[in-house]
Amino acid sequence: MTPILIFGKSGQVALALGRLGDIAGHPVVCLGRGEVDIADGRAVAGAVERERPVLAVNAAAYTAVDGAETEPEQAHAVNADGPGHLARACAAAGIPLIHLSTDYVFDGHGDRPYREDDPVAPLNVYGRTKLAGEESIRERLDRHLILRTSWIFSAAGSNFVTTMLRLGAERDDLGIVDDQSGSPTFAGDIAAAISALAEQVLSAGDETAWGTYHMTNAGHTTWYGFATEIFALAGAAGRKVPSSVRPIATEDYPTPATRPHYSILDTAKLRTAFGVALPPWQDALVRCLA
Repeated sequence: MTPILIFGKSGQVALALGRLGDIAGHPVVCLGRGEVDIADGRAVAGAVERERPVLAVNAAAYTAVDGAETEPEQAHAVNADGPGHLARACAAAGIPLIHLSTDYVFDGHGDRPYREDDPVAPLNVYGRTKLAGEESIRERLDRHLILRTSWIFSAAGSNFVTTMLRLGAERDDLGIVDDQSGSPTFAGDIAAAISALAEQVLSAGDETAWGTYHMTNAGHTTWYGFATEIFALAGAAGRKVPSSVRPIATEDYPTPATRPHYSILDTAKLRTAFGVALPPWQDALVRCLA
């Protein structure tokens, strides 16, 4: 059986996809940087030719938002050049591509959930390189789904949930930014949604509504709101949590990269086109911590 090829083996979403074992009856093959450096066009083309997949999923990315400010070349190689290499290889092989992008392509100055056709204006290097990756795919491959998501968390790796649990065990007082809004999104739910989309893509073929879509867990909050929910659930489970969690402003926690204050995404287009909708982020957090 021809496989579905996943790039970004050690990332949160790729790990969740790997745990599925198969998608639409096709085995999942996950490749990491040790097997294929997505920034190497020849290596990417070779992997696609060797594995002969029926579909590719790009979950590989340079995700260190602050690190990208001092390593723009590395971020561009992975986030912009990499998707272009993969799109070119998929075009040559005649297969579709599902690619993960980000809410950070927007400037965060909006006051309603961003739709797919809203103007993009990333504020930082990470957002600019991810936007360049989207454009590289659109230029090279018609049969693609670009999925913008946000605030990805899981029980593995480095993310807001694992960081909060670690800091909560180490400190009694935490100040958490309360003026940035978004939708926390569980890697396990992203993987399940990608599986559902892949099944539809493989059955519908050229009838698929290719393009760019927003995909997040339902609902939204701030980083402070997210943290308080994490600690409420963790404390109820007997974990050590801080005695004080304070809301603070962005300017009280300066970072090298500028973050959007508002990056809530409108997911209606995905629901209408594919019938795919992710559950509330609070429900996802319960499952993650369990």
